[in-house]
Amino acid sequence: MKWRGGRQSSNVDDRTGRSSGSGGKLVAGGGIGTVIIAVLFFLFSGGDISSLPDVLGGNQAAGYQTENVSANEYTEEKEFSAVVFGHLEDYWQEVFQERQESYQDPTLVLFTDSVQSACGYATAQVGPFYCPADEHVYLDLSFANELASKYGASGDFAMAYVIAHEVGHHVQNELGITQQLEKIRQQVSPTEYNEYSVRLELQADYLAGTFAKYLAGETYQGQPILEAGDIEEAITAANAIGDDTLQKEYQGYVVPDSFTHGTSAQRVAWFNRGYQYGDLSHGDTFNESNLDLTNQ
Repeated sequence: MKWRGGRQSSNVDDRTGRSSGSGGKLVAGGGIGTVIIAVLFFLFSGGDISSLPDVLGGNQAAGYQTENVSANEYTEEKEFSAVVFGHLEDYWQEVFQERQESYQDPTLVLFTDSVQSACGYATAQVGPFYCPADEHVYLDLSFANELASKYGASGDFAMAYVIAHEVGHHVQNELGITQQLEKIRQQVSPTEYNEYSVRLELQADYLAGTFAKYLAGETYQGQPILEAGDIEEAITAANAIGDDTLQKEYQGYVVPDSFTHGTSAQRVAWFNRGYQYGDLSHGDTFNESNLDLTNQ
């Protein structure tokens, strides 16, 4: 992806190298494998960070230790993230203008170590997340290295997909989808809500795909922004974070009723669908009976 020299978003709050204070506890019980799986399930969620204790199941304070990073480090990652965020602003403003609807840009919060959001306190281990309470996307700048080293999803567009997915949750918030799902959450069991959560996440993957489609038609200084292999990088990232893939890796078997984000095949399929159509009309995951999108 060509990004150097591109417009950087002004809606960036750089909190790197800053101590956020405790603010609240991220608690966990069980073995480290349980912690990793639950946190990974939450990496791309648009939910409340303070609900992580319920996801992890327990009340033992997690003894996380993270390295304080100088605010002067991650300079390239900061610039890249701000440029991607700028493209996302341009894209979604254009989409909502065509719909004759207003759109409020989210804020990108860059952090290392830990951060306090309106949804609660989180350490870097939580990874990127969107908080609908303050309409901020929170991005730990070390996550790109984690994505590449632990999950084999390297490349700048793998990270662009992650950011686009989180902004997709903001779009869902702007469209009122998040609020509708929160009402449903109060009416159904946690197991039943998992299915809705999967559909919410797959829709965010679809929206990330539409953004990729948009970038495929954009140029910078006369050169295409997307380069050979960029879409494959995003697909590799989507495949690496499927519920089934993560469960197989960390516990050796899958529990479909516990899925909250969709299988690897589903995540890839919905990203690809968004990239194929590049619109909002083909992204209704909530009324789709075949989430695998096979034979379509």
